[in-house]
Amino acid sequence: MKITFIGYGQVGLPLADHLQRLGHEVRLAASRPTSDNLQKAKARNAQFNILPPQQAVKDAEVIFLATPFQANETALQAVSEELQGKILVDCTNPVGPNLSHGLNSLQSGSEKIQTLLPATQVVKAFTIYGFENFENNHYPNYTVKPAMMYCGRDDTAKSVVKTLIAELGWEPLDVGGLEQALHLEHLTLLWIRMVRVHGHSPNLVWARLTR
Repeated sequence: MKITFIGYGQVGLPLADHLQRLGHEVRLAASRPTSDNLQKAKARNAQFNILPPQQAVKDAEVIFLATPFQANETALQAVSEELQGKILVDCTNPVGPNLSHGLNSLQSGSEKIQTLLPATQVVKAFTIYGFENFENNHYPNYTVKPAMMYCGRDDTAKSVVKTLIAELGWEPLDVGGLEQALHLEHLTLLWIRMVRVHGHSPNLVWARLTR
């Protein structure tokens, strides 16, 4: 599958690396070829295909958005035409002062993106944890896999993302439409507060147990 990453920092880079090693054609959208993040990405995996943003997005099947939330709008506007009809995986979270919700919980970041890109199929996924679990999500002492919750308005797009989630070793857990993205963003904030503020191990994940 042709997969493009817009943003490849602590969250995007390990996801891009793992997907490339699983056999996908991974492109990095590079608006600044000399950026530190791009140099780190190339040092980690020389097999990444580095392309200008519009070219990287144009024939991609799935696009991952993994920029800092405040950079989303600028990054997306540059490729808005190329994103029409595409699947966009939103890995970003609006974080405000004192680990509050950056949009005052009035709207999710994913819904804001969907408003900006009405012809794009936005799927919220690969949030709810810190970067440590995107580097390594293996918990061999347990008989359940860590859950990766995702949501979106389009079932076909969600099915594609579900497959990628499973390939990366998570248990995919569809939590509904894009209105659920706000709750996933709050779950991310809960994880951040537990780990970064209250000292819980970053090797902490959610799991689904069913009877």
